[in-house]
Formats: sequence, structure tokens, C-alpha cells
Amino acid sequence: MSLSVERLLANTDLHETVRNQSRALLRVNEESPRLAAVFGTQQRWLLGHLAMSHYFQEVARGNPEPVILMARYLEQVKTLGISSVNTADAFIKEMLVYGIAQHGQTPDRRNRPFVPAPITIAATRRWVFIHLTSLDRLDGGNRLDAFEADETILARLHPEITRHAMVSPEIRTPPQTWSLFTWLNNGGIVMDWLMVGVDPVDPAVERVPTQVRSVPELAENFRLSRTHLTRKLREAEAIGSVGWEGNRGRSTMWISRDFLQEYLATQAVKLAFIDAACETVGLR
Repeated sequence: MSLSVERLLANTDLHETVRNQSRALLRVNEESPRLAAVFGTQQRWLLGHLAMSHYFQEVARGNPEPVILMARYLEQVKTLGISSVNTADAFIKEMLVYGIAQHGQTPDRRNRPFVPAPITIAATRRWVFIHLTSLDRLDGGNRLDAFEADETILARLHPEITRHAMVSPEIRTPPQTWSLFTWLNNGGIVMDWLMVGVDPVDPAVERVPTQVRSVPELAENFRLSRTHLTRKLREAEAIGSVGWEGNRGRSTMWISRDFLQEYLATQAVKLAFIDAACETVGLR
């Protein structure tokens, strides 16, 4: 039986597990910042995972030369309402320019086939590895051992994860404060970094201190526009989600209890549907 969101939120180890997960994702960013930036906003995260799911479905079907057909991909982007067709087309062109994707081989070039580069496939495997590690820690399962023992599982598992993500209200329409950051370039990475520095606290604590001491330093670390980041933080401050113990932007920043719970709840939703995908493909 797969893990429910309620069961995950009730697990006393969820906070520390999510912190470890965030540390692992931050290491990916440090090693391959351009590749990590592919998934740096909510929209790009959805576009990237959808493209990978198209590729893995072809692999799972046994296609000896699996490719993603641009027209089919763009049609699904439109059907799912992820972005405009032009935005998705520009996204894939950017991936091709930076070597994150490559032109595919097919007799009919009009289909504009493309494939993920080997580093992108490896990064997707690592992303799944990180989340399976979290699930195994939370319930003592052995998903990771089974995953590593069978290289074919990724091609079946990833499309199932993506299918759940595309219809999840919490992922498609995230909570208020989460939304402020997920539409910021590298916003997901910023939230991971924030949460790594947040120690578990009593649920009654209203303001939870973070490791942030300087907005300019935060912007520089993650290659963000200082002006844009400041504007987003002020929007979050206006709704009570963040604040400062002293001078704004020059003292310890705190996040609200509600923001912390938003983050943990969204991570629980993601882990729950990854676990449901594991159950579907027999990964236990």
C-alpha cells in the first residue's frame, strides 16, 4: 500500500528527511548549475519532466532509437496547459543550444525529433534516486535497492511519476508563498537552500529562523537578479511568510510556520505520488 500524504506529514522524520533531500538537490546544482536551471522554475520543471517522460515511454516500448517528436510533445504541452506552444518550443531550442538535448535521428526530419543528452538522462536517474532515498528512510522500504538492481525500471517509473505530477493540484497550482518562488528563476533551488538551514522546531513557533543574512549574497549565490529577488521577498513579507529579525535584507531572515508547513506539505504530496508510481511499476 502506497504512502498517503497524511501518513507522510505525520512522520516525525519528515522535516529532516526533506532537509537531506534538499541538500542532495543542491549538490546537483553545484555540480551542474546549467542543467539544474532546466528545472529552476515551476513551468520549466513541468516542461522538462514531460519531455523526459516522452523519451522514457519510447525506451519502455523497446524502440531501438527512441526519440521525442516535437509536434507530439507540443500538442501535449497545449492539452495539459503547461505553457504556450511558443514557450515550450523556445524551451526545447534552449536545451538544444546548451547540449541538454540533442537532435534525434529519424528518416523524417519534419518531425523535429530530439533526445535528452546522456548527462540529462543521468541527472533524471539521480533525481529519482534522491527521492527514493527519502521514501526508504521514511518507511524503511527497499525501493532504492530494487531500482539500482534493474536499469530498465527508470523507463517505466519516470512516466508514471510525471503522469501523477501533471494532474496534481498541489503541483500544478501550488500554495501562495510557494508560487512566489517557483516562478522565480532558480526559485526551487532557493527554497531548497532556505529549508536546509531551517532546524526542526516546535509546531507552536510562529517565526522560524533561516540561514539567510544578506539578500545580495543570496542573489549572487544563485545567479539571481537582486531586484527581482528583493521584490519577491517583499511580496512574501507582505503576506507574512517571511520577515527579518533586524534591518530588512541585512539581518537574519525568518519564515513563518505556515510557509514551512506549505513546503513540507508540497514535498509530502510529491513523495506520495512518487511512491504511488513505484507501486504501479512493482518497485517495492
